[in-house]
Amino acid sequence: MPDGASNPSVRRERMPDWLKVKTGKASLTRKTRELLRGCGVCTVCEEAHCPNIGECYCSGTATFMLLGDRCTRDCRFCAVAHGEPAPPDPNEPAQVAEASVRLGLEFVVLTCVTRDDLPDGGAGQFVATIEALRERIPGVRVEVLTSDFGGDLFPLKRVLRAEPTVYNHNAETVRRLQPIVRPQADYDRSLGVLRAAAEHAVPGTILKSGLMVGLGETPEEVGETLGDLADAGCSLVTIGQYLRPSPEHLPVARYVPPEEFAQFEQMGLERGLRRVLSGPFVRSSYRAAETAAELAGSRR
Repeated sequence: MPDGASNPSVRRERMPDWLKVKTGKASLTRKTRELLRGCGVCTVCEEAHCPNIGECYCSGTATFMLLGDRCTRDCRFCAVAHGEPAPPDPNEPAQVAEASVRLGLEFVVLTCVTRDDLPDGGAGQFVATIEALRERIPGVRVEVLTSDFGGDLFPLKRVLRAEPTVYNHNAETVRRLQPIVRPQADYDRSLGVLRAAAEHAVPGTILKSGLMVGLGETPEEVGETLGDLADAGCSLVTIGQYLRPSPEHLPVARYVPPEEFAQFEQMGLERGLRRVLSGPFVRSSYRAAETAAELAGSRR
């Protein structure tokens, strides 16, 4: 999910008091950034202007973004660059594994740009990276956040056969706003991906999705979406505030107050979700390791 906290043109907008970004200790943030760049890896933390980058980099963690820094889609909410991408880098899985070893990670989150130009949508790069991680870090747990693969189930099944700990695909927004927010995607296609993941994932895999609020949705539409995600097989959903990355992106319709995020959490639990992480700065991979451990522990 995007953010405009590091973009001066967006920072001039008046933000409510509850949207104050935690910057983290500069020296620790710089150390993590230099390590990642030295390994030649891309992170969604930087490419998507995540507001939690200071907190995460300070604690020595990051979310890796596979398949380059150019997306073949042009969603109207996302800060990641759109354009013609480079071919997949065969060294990327090893570089991500090396960065994870140097950070001391035991739980690794992998996401990607959407690669509609690739026959497998980039599924092979996910699998190769999971294998590289397991070779370097015995017992590592991995969360993957994939695209919808254009609705093709073959690459999805390929990723699921690699047995990630958590499989995530974001709905991003409510049904009515999908054509505006992400015109090259589709609400029902995303639900279909999640239903297929629920059917084909190995037992114990945590299924996850996420959405933004503040784009003009109603509370009733949020409730409907949470119900749809629960019915599709999700046990975990993240909900965060949309923040405009630049003047070229969709404007913020409303800054949702913290008490409404608490209401969304309750709505999700009432609709059958096991865990809803809901708050202004919550993003797809925010506190991913802790949340996955909570869900895994509650099954025992």
